[in-house]
Amino acid sequence: MQARKKYIFLTFLASWLLLFFFGGDQLRRFTFFSGRKAEAQRNWPHWTDRSLLKSFVHPEELQSNGDPSLPSPRERRVARLSVYKNSRCRMETCFDFSRCEKHGFKVFTYPQEGDQPISESYRKILASVERSRYYTPNPEEACLFILSIDTLDRDHLSGQYVRNVDEKIRSFPLWNGGQNHLIFNLYSGTWPNYTEDLGFDIGQAILAKASFYTESFRPGFDISIPLFSKDHPQHGGERGWLYQDSIPPKKKYLLVFKGKRYLTGIGSGTRNALHHIHNGKDIISLTTCKHGKDWEKHKDTRCDKDNVDYEKFDYQELLHNSTFCIVPRGRRLGSFRFLEALQAACIPVLLSDGWELPFAEAIDWGKAAVVGNERLLLQIPSAIRCIHPERVLAFQQQTQFLWDAYFSSVDKIVHTTLETPWSFPLQILVLWTCEKPPPPSGKWPQTTVPLTIIQGRGKLSDRFFPYTAIQTDAVLSLDEHTSLSTSEVDFAFVVWRSFPERIVGFPTQSHFWDAEQRRWGYTSKWTNEISIVLTTAAFYHRYYHSLFTEYLPAGLRELVDGLATCEDILMNVLVAAVTKLPPIKVTQQKQYKETVPQQ
Repeated sequence: MQARKKYIFLTFLASWLLLFFFGGDQLRRFTFFSGRKAEAQRNWPHWTDRSLLKSFVHPEELQSNGDPSLPSPRERRVARLSVYKNSRCRMETCFDFSRCEKHGFKVFTYPQEGDQPISESYRKILASVERSRYYTPNPEEACLFILSIDTLDRDHLSGQYVRNVDEKIRSFPLWNGGQNHLIFNLYSGTWPNYTEDLGFDIGQAILAKASFYTESFRPGFDISIPLFSKDHPQHGGERGWLYQDSIPPKKKYLLVFKGKRYLTGIGSGTRNALHHIHNGKDIISLTTCKHGKDWEKHKDTRCDKDNVDYEKFDYQELLHNSTFCIVPRGRRLGSFRFLEALQAACIPVLLSDGWELPFAEAIDWGKAAVVGNERLLLQIPSAIRCIHPERVLAFQQQTQFLWDAYFSSVDKIVHTTLETPWSFPLQILVLWTCEKPPPPSGKWPQTTVPLTIIQGRGKLSDRFFPYTAIQTDAVLSLDEHTSLSTSEVDFAFVVWRSFPERIVGFPTQSHFWDAEQRRWGYTSKWTNEISIVLTTAAFYHRYYHSLFTEYLPAGLRELVDGLATCEDILMNVLVAAVTKLPPIKVTQQKQYKETVPQQ
């Protein structure tokens, strides 16, 4: 028994000796630091002790992921405030509407000085303004002013950077702190941060800018425009690539990208990650670091292989044969490939967080593009594979409409800039055709006089003739088969008074692609979306009678007279072209009978 106790005692003693020999040093350290830690906790300063915390890093600066070339949110905010000193500007606070009362919405461009450099792109912008229906050579008639100084490229490392802009614009007697001025810009900031610094104070001027940050954008005041190259056509422009014979399209690739990547600096993170989704089959994602003067000094282990793979594919061939195109941010938020993808009917997949998309206040980009997140790149392939083929076709059709209506030429981009929602109330002054002068507010009238009813007779186009008998602003167009109650007419008229620039009516039609017949058709079948409101029972402003008769080509009116129901399509297209707004459908108690789909 004593031997057993002795054995247990010796075993216990040996264990303590081994523990002290192998772990004693660690135990001493633990005790030492525990004491120091407790002491540090007791002596830790309070957060109210500002004098002790001056050297601490600002929490927002920790979000730069350790890359010193990337601006922190704090730095971006400081740079933004240096540009947008009037960040609270809105049309009602920084725009003088009284200048527009007498002559309507007129635009004046400053005369160009002989020795003043001007880029080809800005020359096209000024030419587009001067060819528009809003232009006036008389500054006394103008409601809006555009500088002759080229402000498109504000990268001070660029050869097209114009210096001393602040000094020059302050010498203009019409400047007035920028009020009622519109400034165009495509490139802002410079290496390495590419902030939104323009190098001069824009004052109360409206900014039409590419690569607009949402946090800097002033809604209802500024305009986000697309980035376009110096070779972008002045007017006309090429048509989109989605032809009738290619519908529904059969594309070789699902998703493509081909472009340069940056090894360091802002925008490098997104493009450096694109190789992860490349599978060499239906997803092609190619990048090259072979650009710039010193690319070989900074190249990484992937550069040589990337450059070889990059040369194996033709960019135009990829555009023609892909359903989706990745549009990642570059050094700035926008890139040329955005417009290239729209023209090619290659649905843009946007990877540019915080980008205020071009004309987003007038365009629903959710119907033409897939807006992704830069941090969720790996989820993009599976997400787009889930999109139904019918929706894919709808996306592609919308890209073609947007390309043709807004982006295919500099003229269209500039005219859309002048016709965005902030300028629409002013344009009504120009569109007025009544005998009485327009109201000072420039708003459509809330008239209480009886409406004029037009009943179709004779030629189809005669329905929209500007008869002198029409003395009211509201026109109710009916045909002999229409049956409406007085309460239904009253309700539609109330709706029209709230939206007098639009067509407001009862029967509607929607268009569809007939895969069997391989042609377009339209139907009155009820859906959640409509294409047009028929003028067989609709309200609209009498101004459109003048436009239809006096401004539309005679050939279109002759075509209308030869085709049944074609006048409805033409009138809807006309109103949409003027307002960039859809018609409004109102319901009735007695519904129209569904008709057989027609081609």
